[in-house]
Amino acid sequence: MPQSSQPARTINALLDASCEKFADRPALSLAFQDPLTYQELRGNILRVAAKLSAWGLSTGDRVAILAENSPQWCMAYLGAVRIGVVVVPILPDFPESDILHILPDAGVRLLFTTEKQIEKIGELAVCSLGKVVTLDDYRGHREICETITFSDFLAADTSRKEHPATPPDSQDLASIIYTSGTSGHSKAVMLSHGNLCANVHSASGLVNITPDWTFVSVLPISHTYEFTVGFLLPIRQGARVVYCGQRPTPTVLHKICAVERPTVMCVVPMIMEKIYKKRVLPALSTGRFLPLLLKFPPLRRRILVKIASKLMQFFGGKLQLMAIGGAALNIEVEKFLHESGFPYIVGYGLTECSPLVAGGPFGDPTIALGSCGKPVPRVSVRIAEPDPVTGVGEIMARGANAMQGYFHNPEATAVTLDGDGWVATGDLGHFDQQNNLFITGRTKSVIVLSHGENIYPEAIEEKLNSSIYVAESLVTGSEDRLIATVYPDYEYLDLETKGQSESDKFRHISAILREIQRTVNSQLPQYSQISKIVERQEPFIKTATHKIKRYLYSGCA
Repeated sequence: MPQSSQPARTINALLDASCEKFADRPALSLAFQDPLTYQELRGNILRVAAKLSAWGLSTGDRVAILAENSPQWCMAYLGAVRIGVVVVPILPDFPESDILHILPDAGVRLLFTTEKQIEKIGELAVCSLGKVVTLDDYRGHREICETITFSDFLAADTSRKEHPATPPDSQDLASIIYTSGTSGHSKAVMLSHGNLCANVHSASGLVNITPDWTFVSVLPISHTYEFTVGFLLPIRQGARVVYCGQRPTPTVLHKICAVERPTVMCVVPMIMEKIYKKRVLPALSTGRFLPLLLKFPPLRRRILVKIASKLMQFFGGKLQLMAIGGAALNIEVEKFLHESGFPYIVGYGLTECSPLVAGGPFGDPTIALGSCGKPVPRVSVRIAEPDPVTGVGEIMARGANAMQGYFHNPEATAVTLDGDGWVATGDLGHFDQQNNLFITGRTKSVIVLSHGENIYPEAIEEKLNSSIYVAESLVTGSEDRLIATVYPDYEYLDLETKGQSESDKFRHISAILREIQRTVNSQLPQYSQISKIVERQEPFIKTATHKIKRYLYSGCA
């Protein structure tokens, strides 16, 4: 059960409570390695804090972390905020141009990074950064930039202890997070200790996490979803977190899960959708009689449960919860998860809300398929200016988790955060009678054609993406028509067209796209039907949670 009915006011207080209560329990590790205990973790965090203090960093100074997930990432973050320093977590997938903007814009004085990332900082490190610490102990070339390994950083003697003049309180900033949005250039979201702790407290009410649970982390900690739900939440509950140490391909993930046997994983929908298409759909179409048997409810249930049990074994056999968030989950995938009894929860949030706004609670039988559950505890959600017929309007959220604003951008802050503390999410949605929140689309992506109807492209894309032949899609408006640009699943198509000539492959794909258009249009009203499908031969550029950056393709039709 949760440690306390009251949330910690700062990340320091959250950590200290867990380290006292769970001192000898395992806390963090890389896969296949012995974990640090909570007591050992706290000792390293205090060493980081003392060293940063000795280097002259104090309340309000900024350090950045540009690195892959690791226990060292966590120590660097927790050691910095310990003394009131503000951390700028940077997504490892950000290109060099973004990083060269972020570091000076945030006024970063020190950078924690790794060998894989260090080339992105280039000459900037020499000119602007005070110090660079390599979390993976990479010894950089002196002619590029001066570095210190994390091991040397921790081992360095310092006579200055961790005694900040004013310990951080709930209103002090903990993070400045540069988002990678779907609708334009990134903004820098300011989140306080209190914002993050309040959201962790809300998340703890969605499922009963106990200290014997293991989280396997596959999403970047620098993204707020993984940071809050996959890092701070298990720390609060005394659970163990395991980091992959390499890109979590299906093969790598299977090997890690077989040994570490996770109880919880936080994933984005794309991961579950790929598993569904690669492992579930082929199983459902095996033989001549299985599709027929699936039409009988009792048999269907037994078949789906058996398939789900194999998925559970893929994830190590001890999975109790798959938390899915960051983007919309395809309804066909969710129907399978629900019918088969696979343990999952769908959530909704945004960085500006630290991030959880709605989700679960786990096991609530009133949660509707296709929704993202109920507003999380202590977060208020309302629909602004709902359509009188559909009830759809912009989703507004308010709570102690709401951001402090955008860094150096009061104009954007005023547009998003009003005087009463309501955050305008930019997402459209509605509630049903049981208080389930449904997301309809983005305010900036709604297409209005000459007949006056609002077209929500995400709803059409969901139908397109249900096809086993479609990896991803984007619907846009052009000259009063709807155009669907589809990136096919070429891996699956290559299996079907093996040995065929290029011209035969082209005809095969063209025929499939025509059939997809016909099938999808049969499920849509006349005014929202697709006029044309265009094949795209490379993936779309996406955010960290695998949402397509729509603004880059506004003219792709």
